[in-house]
Amino acid sequence: MRKHPAARTKLSQPPILAPRVPPLGEGKRGADGHLGYLLRQASVALRAHLERALADLGVTQAQFAVLTMIAAYPGLSNADLARLSLLTPQTLSVTVANLKRDGLVESHPHPVHGRIRTLQLTRLGAGKLAHCRKRVHAVEKALAKDLDAREERVVRAWLARVAVVCSA
Repeated sequence: MRKHPAARTKLSQPPILAPRVPPLGEGKRGADGHLGYLLRQASVALRAHLERALADLGVTQAQFAVLTMIAAYPGLSNADLARLSLLTPQTLSVTVANLKRDGLVESHPHPVHGRIRTLQLTRLGAGKLAHCRKRVHAVEKALAKDLDAREERVVRAWLARVAVVCSA
């Protein structure tokens, strides 16, 4: 009995290998990559690095951002704080609830708008933020170690300009 042609065994072919994913800093993950991708790649890597740096203090990167903005701009509403901290309103609500639970932040009624609550750091929150800032400063210092002061100012100005241009 003859086998169907499709049932014949094919000559062995080499397996199809997936392309090699380049390591960070090479190919499209390096200087030849799209600026937007490189900014996102850097942002994700920095966030993970900050999470590790703050972990033993019991503070997340999002909590650090919220504490920083409350310290810089006391009396913010949750809506303002969400925009400044680059968090969704839902994430901000959970973050603030956790900060309140831990005694780092307290809320007060807005002086004019009764339904709005404003946020302020507690004494404990200010102390925790000071410890966090030392860690974050060390991370940022390591990031900028190859830049002189002028180059660092240029990078900071460019990053701020990117945010303005892309938000317009």
